[in-house]
Amino acid sequence: MEIQVHTDQRDYTVTVERGSLSKVRGIIGDDAHVFIVSDSGVPQKWKDILCGQFPDAHMHVFEQGEASKNIDVFREILEDMLACRISRNDILIALGGGVTGDLAGFAASAYMRGIRYVNIPTTSLSMIDSGIGGKTAIDLNGVKNCVGAFWQPYAVIVDPDILSTLPERHLNNGMAEAVKEGLIRDPALFALFEQDDWKDHLDEIITRCLVIKRDIVEQDERESGERKLLNFGHTFGHAYESWHGFGTCLHGECVAMGMMTVLNDPEIKIRLHNVLQRLQLPETCSADKEDIFRLVMNDKKADHGTVTIVQVDEIGNGHLETWSSEQIKERLEAI
Repeated sequence: MEIQVHTDQRDYTVTVERGSLSKVRGIIGDDAHVFIVSDSGVPQKWKDILCGQFPDAHMHVFEQGEASKNIDVFREILEDMLACRISRNDILIALGGGVTGDLAGFAASAYMRGIRYVNIPTTSLSMIDSGIGGKTAIDLNGVKNCVGAFWQPYAVIVDPDILSTLPERHLNNGMAEAVKEGLIRDPALFALFEQDDWKDHLDEIITRCLVIKRDIVEQDERESGERKLLNFGHTFGHAYESWHGFGTCLHGECVAMGMMTVLNDPEIKIRLHNVLQRLQLPETCSADKEDIFRLVMNDKKADHGTVTIVQVDEIGNGHLETWSSEQIKERLEAI
């Protein structure tokens, strides 16, 4: 299946197909030199399939995990690209999860004032959410994603077969973002997690999520309005993630706790509780409340004492609210 994405920066195709990792060269259809960025957690079999199609490509591998999404690793990637004499006409390929996509995409946006990059997500989280949309970033001084750029990919290749080697915890971690998208936009998607075995619907879940995100990104590429809906659960979730230490508590796990923190409607909260239990995802965080308050007020969605929060009062219909610092404190005291 091909999903077309149209943005002001560029148009591109998201290919969703089992076995598509072995067809990357044909999908790209370009003779440019290739520089590959991956992480130590990507199984060698997937790296070999990609590198076999580009025998002259150099692969830069960094240590997996959110802790690597920093300015030092970012600089190392740029230095390696320069040493390999990558030109403005060449292509960077990101093979990995959300951290890899963020780092590689940001490097592509900055190197020679911007070169093309192809995103090949290898985790459920990156296939469902971060693999498309053009948001690239690194963390700085404990604040998540506070330095980055909007840089749309040249192409995105999603091969669900890659998930066969993903540990169950990481597979479930990505599903938190799928649940989020169901809650804000697609009741039928949310319902998939309430019935049968959601793993039987994995390809449908991925495709539904990509279409939802495509539609939102096309309307609001730079997150000035509707795209903020995709931050449901993230304001508190990012704070929980920072407090625990990046990598200790996974991103989707923190988003799950963030959704439970922010929700008001008791019936939706019960339904979400049941879904999170099925996915073995956490619902509460024992973090110091003063620390969480400080981190929330430092979030990039904060603005001089107020924070934009995404709320869901009806499944499939998320909306934005502005909370004061006092409301943030009250919510933290209530949990």
